Amino acid sequence: MSEFTHLDEKGNVRMVDVTVKPETDRRAVAKGTVLMSRKTFEIITHGQAKKGNVLETARIAGIMAAKKTWDLIPMCHPLAITHAVINFFPDETRSAIHIQAEVRVKSQTGVEMEALTAVSVAALTLYDMCKSYDKAMMINDVCLMEKSGGKSGHYKRDIYETT
Repeated sequence: MSEFTHLDEKGNVRMVDVTVKPETDRRAVAKGTVLMSRKTFEIITHGQAKKGNVLETARIAGIMAAKKTWDLIPMCHPLAITHAVINFFPDETRSAIHIQAEVRVKSQTGVEMEALTAVSVAALTLYDMCKSYDKAMMINDVCLMEKSGGKSGHYKRDIYETT
């Protein structure tokens, strides 16, 4: 059981004690994709949604989610996020919106969960704002692309690992 940091030697769930770990600059980048109909894609990219600016609302939701991840994921530490940014990359060929989140902090623990949560909530917000047009939208490929800082060092997803 000891290889799982959130379990003690008896298998009980615990929050990892980071008290003695040194603070380092931590950064994580996550991505995800929302696939949709051509009509929905055009509504979003032309700013014609009934509920308002879909991408800006999703951007705000993603940043807020990064800051509140510890409220959602039981064993996450509360972090004083120093930087969070959400970017959208419309893909006309696939009728998709690619979402990327970057989160930074100077802390004793990383921000991978914050970046992944930011992408997920931005995607869910996009879905929520457009579900009246397209209930078949799909949220796909949410994953960690890169992380740096901390004991495990730098990680960058190999292009062949993506789906």
